[in-house]
Amino acid sequence: MKTTLDELLAFRTVVDTGSISAAAEHLEQTSSGISRALSRLEQKLNTTLMRRTTRRLELTEEGQLFLARARAILQSVDAAEDELACRHLKPAGKLRVNAASPFILHVLVPLVSDFLAAYPDIELELHSGDSIVDLIEHRADVAVRIGPLRDSTLHAKPLASFRLRLLASPAYLKRAGRPTKVSDLEKHTLLGFTQPESLNVWPLRHAEGDGLGIKPDIAASSGETVRQLALAGAGIACLSEFMTEADCAAGDLVQVLMRDTLEVRQPVHAVYYRNTELASRIRCFVDFLALRLASR
Repeated sequence: MKTTLDELLAFRTVVDTGSISAAAEHLEQTSSGISRALSRLEQKLNTTLMRRTTRRLELTEEGQLFLARARAILQSVDAAEDELACRHLKPAGKLRVNAASPFILHVLVPLVSDFLAAYPDIELELHSGDSIVDLIEHRADVAVRIGPLRDSTLHAKPLASFRLRLLASPAYLKRAGRPTKVSDLEKHTLLGFTQPESLNVWPLRHAEGDGLGIKPDIAASSGETVRQLALAGAGIACLSEFMTEADCAAGDLVQVLMRDTLEVRQPVHAVYYRNTELASRIRCFVDFLALRLASR
């Protein structure tokens, strides 16, 4: 094989991060070193993979074809290394995890003690945020994302999926009445989100089709805030079961319009960039989380 894994890694990282300087920072190398690796790769392949301008990098047709092969090769090597690392090494060091605050509070926090008991040398940092983050910009090693993925440059592992349900407190339903059909929602206080707008499309079957776009009477940026509003009797909310299971079991929230609710599930993925030093920590965390969520 004429090309090296380092050259393939440099090429893939430049594409994923968008620039040589960003790739150099991510791989902890110099920009000149990354540039030389790309030049060597192009010389060995006797083709131009990227057109470099002062403003951006653009893949050639040959570059696009080669990128797909390079990704497959590196992914295979990554998987083999990570599997061996988890089996034979003792993962240690800092691991920064980013997730929406409701997921941290209701899913990750109850699992932290067990995870650190299994991997005592990992220093875990939990960073909460209710918007999708750029992993490099926020210096996150792994993020948990809820909903469909948009960024194809990231490694992603499916963890679970959770149903969406319409919920309200018994106190609110006693005061405002229980809706028996979708059109009854017009008479109720609806709790929703400031963004993204897709969270204000409720999984309801109605006269005009599937999926009901609502205009919230009270909107919040955080799912946890919406949950607290529902618990306080402020109105009806559409929330994921991962954050409301205990509330429903305790009778603090009650599902409404069950017959009209579609089976819509929010996918949950762990996403991360490849980083050799972090490989074992990421793999162990992701595998641990996937196993625990599968047993719920």
